[in-house]
Amino acid sequence: MPDGRETPTARLIGDLGEIGAARWNALAGDGNPFLRYEFLRALEESGSVGGDTGWLPQHLAIEDETGALIGAAPLYIKGHSYGEYVFDHGWADAWQRAGNEYYPKLLSAVPFTPVPGSRLLVRPGPDEALRRKAVAETLIAATRQLGLSSLHVTFAEHADIEALEAAGCLVRRGYQFHWENRGYNCFEDFLAQLASRKRKAIKKERRAVAEQGVTLQRLSDPDLGPEHWDIFYRLYTNTSDRKWGWPYLTRDFFHRLGAAMADRVMLVLAFRDGTPVGGALNLIGADALYGRNWGGDDSIPFVHFEACYYQAIEFAIERGIKRVEAGAQGEHKIQRGYLPVETASAHWIADPGFRAAVADFLRRETAGIRRDIEILNGFGPYRCDEASQ
Repeated sequence: MPDGRETPTARLIGDLGEIGAARWNALAGDGNPFLRYEFLRALEESGSVGGDTGWLPQHLAIEDETGALIGAAPLYIKGHSYGEYVFDHGWADAWQRAGNEYYPKLLSAVPFTPVPGSRLLVRPGPDEALRRKAVAETLIAATRQLGLSSLHVTFAEHADIEALEAAGCLVRRGYQFHWENRGYNCFEDFLAQLASRKRKAIKKERRAVAEQGVTLQRLSDPDLGPEHWDIFYRLYTNTSDRKWGWPYLTRDFFHRLGAAMADRVMLVLAFRDGTPVGGALNLIGADALYGRNWGGDDSIPFVHFEACYYQAIEFAIERGIKRVEAGAQGEHKIQRGYLPVETASAHWIADPGFRAAVADFLRRETAGIRRDIEILNGFGPYRCDEASQ
């Protein structure tokens, strides 16, 4: 390893409990709640991953000669491409039509969570960049040794992407929608920065929610209890059944999340005549509020926008949080103040011919992604955006 004094040992671990909270969190840090041991462990203990879910935990751990954890990565052997939000179904189809097996593959990601962050976890210090390089190279070596078709590292931060690209990975670009707190003191300050038509539309939507008799609660520790998770889980599963076929996350996961990370949760619940009609789950990071899951009655106009977007903005302003990350997809978010931000993932393809074909596809796709971002930014709701059109 980096300075010649470390003799590292790398291994794959099927149970995050073998690493333990203190050792994992020392590398994951405190800024991104999805990388915390508590979140990833709740997925395992609740059965949201593992078993027959198609997400087999195989976390990478690199230890020095003293047994200290100096590098790690959240890692899964995948039997499908669901729950990833970086879509490679076309690659899988092409490779399988050529008579080859695309699955299983290796994936470094936070399951069901398109939130950018570190994937190559390393102990801070002067050799941090070299350790990150070693984690990237070890992931590729593990893919080879397991005889898998490919390695995918999704929604990775810039330093990770640099290390992975240097190790031989291809880079794929995408985008998602973030709201930036421009030093607002209240929601009205935010509205004042919008073009007149957009400002009036948001006010109209919020009035419509109230006029339908819908009230909203924002719940965090210590007011968040098991009964609220039961409500949210019913809303989440009803929406999943209608739209996606099955819910990825179990009831037990939400209860474990509440028990272990209630101080990181902001749960929005919407009621009409005492009946829950909507819910939005957010997690609180060091400088971002992360909008994650929604469940509710889509027949009630604008409840989704209020619970998922406007309540998140209000909360971020009240707490002085720098941004709200609303996840992938949904151009309707632009008119509500969420603008496109480029994301990146890294992909290592074992077969040289297939890798060349994917590289050619990515060159063309990247140009299209960046054109899309430029065009979408031109439709931004802010007054300065309107003036530039």
